[in-house]
Amino acid sequence: MSGHVFVVGADLTRLACDDVVVPTDRALRVTRGWVPLLPPDTVRDADDEGACVSAEWTGDDRVLEVPGCGERCAWLVETVDSGDVQEADDERLAWLLDGARDALVAVAGREVPEPAHGRARRLVGLPALGTGWGGAAGRRGELLRQLLPVLQQAAEEYGYDVALVLPQPSDVAAAQRVRRSEGGGWDLPADLRGVAEVLGGRARAGELAVFLGAGVSAAAGLPTWRQLLDELAVRAGLDGALRTGLSGLPPQDAAALLARALGREGLTEYVRERFGPGPYSLAHALIAGLPVHEYVTTNYDPLVELAAADVGRSMRVLPFDQATVEDPWLLKLHGDVEHPDSVVLTREQYLEFGDSRTALAGVLQSLLLTRHVLFVGTSMLDDDLIRIAHQVRSVLHVPDTAPQRRNGTALALQEDPVRARLWERDVETVAMAGDDVPPVEAARRLEVLLDLLGCLSSRATGYLLDPSYRGLLDDEERTLSDALADVAIAVERGPGESWAGHEVRRLLTELGHSDGG
Repeated sequence: MSGHVFVVGADLTRLACDDVVVPTDRALRVTRGWVPLLPPDTVRDADDEGACVSAEWTGDDRVLEVPGCGERCAWLVETVDSGDVQEADDERLAWLLDGARDALVAVAGREVPEPAHGRARRLVGLPALGTGWGGAAGRRGELLRQLLPVLQQAAEEYGYDVALVLPQPSDVAAAQRVRRSEGGGWDLPADLRGVAEVLGGRARAGELAVFLGAGVSAAAGLPTWRQLLDELAVRAGLDGALRTGLSGLPPQDAAALLARALGREGLTEYVRERFGPGPYSLAHALIAGLPVHEYVTTNYDPLVELAAADVGRSMRVLPFDQATVEDPWLLKLHGDVEHPDSVVLTREQYLEFGDSRTALAGVLQSLLLTRHVLFVGTSMLDDDLIRIAHQVRSVLHVPDTAPQRRNGTALALQEDPVRARLWERDVETVAMAGDDVPPVEAARRLEVLLDLLGCLSSRATGYLLDPSYRGLLDDEERTLSDALADVAIAVERGPGESWAGHEVRRLLTELGHSDGG
C-alpha cells in the first residue's frame, strides 16, 4: 500500500520517528543541531559548530547507517559536494535529489518489526536536504518543488510514510503552496476531504479552536487513561484479582483506590515522571502548526507546547501563564505535570473541579459559544466535557427534543452511532473509518486528514518576503514583494519602535521577512 508524505513544522530531533535522515559531508561532519539524533559513543571532535561521526563510508556510497542507534535509526546522507559544482545551480540540485533517493532506498532495506508506538506505518523523517551546508539555501523553493515528488515516489514504492520536517513558518508555507499546486497526495474519501476543506476555511478565518484528548499523546507513547491505571496498579503491587476488579470501576474511582495504595504524593510523582517532556507525535506537530489561537486539553503532558515552540509559537499555558493577544494559549483543564498540585485524576479531584475550577470550564464554554471547536483524540465521555456541553446547551435555551446548532466537530477513529447520537446536538462526529478498518489505520487516516487541514489552512503569503522562495512567486507577487521589501527597509531605518512600527514589523514577519536579511 502507498505511503503518505507529510509536511510539518517541527524539530526533527524531537519528532517521534522510526528513521531520520541527517545531512553530512564526506568527513562525516554534522551541524550541532543534528547531534542529539546520534548515539553519544559515535560522536567525536565536537565543537560549537558541529561534530564528526565515528564511522566510515563504503566506497563511493553517499548514504551510511549510523551504528548503535537502537529503535530510531539515523542515516547520514552526503549533501555537501566537495567538487567544483557552483552553489545552487541545477546540477547541484540534481545531485542533492539523487542523495535523497539513495537515502530513501537505503531506509527501505532496513527491517522494522513494528513501527514506533504502534503506528500503522513506519515513519521516516528528513529535512529539506542541502539547505544548510549543502549550498541550496538560496533556492529553497525550487528544491521543495523537486524534492516533494521524490518523496512521494518513495512513499508509493516502499509503503512507508515520510515526514518532510521544516523549521521555519515560511518553509512550511512554501511547501504547502507547492502541494496545493500539485492538487493531490491525500488518499482520503471525498467526505473527509470535504470536512478538511470546511475546517480549513474556518481556521483561515480565525474561527477554529482545538480540543486535544489523550489519543493525541498516545501516538507519542504516552498512556491512555486505562493504560495509566494499569501501570499504577502494577506500581502499587496489586494482585491479579484486585487489578481485574479495578477495571470494572469508573476510571476516577479506580484512581482514588490507587491513590490510597500509593499515597497522593506517590501517585502525583508517577504522573509527573510518566508525562514529562519527551518526543512529540506527528499529530502534535500538525495540530500545533495550525493557524489557531485557542487550544484546550485534558492532557497533563507538555508535548503540544514543545511542538509549538519548535516552530516559533510561544504558547501560553493557562491558568499558569498570563494570556496575551499575540501568542496562542493552551488551557489545561485537568492540570499540568509542571504543577503537580493541579493534576486532576481521582473522583475527589473531579468533584473539586466543579467547585474550584469553574473559571476554567467557563473558558471552554466561551469557545463553544464563539468558536467552532475541533475535538481530536478524545472519546467525548469525560465527565467535565459532558457537563460543560450541557451547560452551554442550557444557556442557549434549546429544548432537549429540538435540534441545536453544532458548536464543533469531533474526529473519531471509527464509527460509533450511539456516541454520535449522544453528541449530535452539540458537535458533528466524523469517523475516519468503519469497523472493518483496524484502529491503527484509522488513526493514520486522522493524521492524513490533519495534514490536509494544515495545507488548506496555510496562508499563501507566509513566504512572500523570504528571498529563498522568490522563485515560487509569479510576476504580480514579485511586484508586491518588492514594494513590501521597501516598506521593511523604511521600518528598520525609521519608526520601527513605535506602536505602528511594531504592528508593521509583525505583519512583515508573518509574510516571511527576517530582520537579518
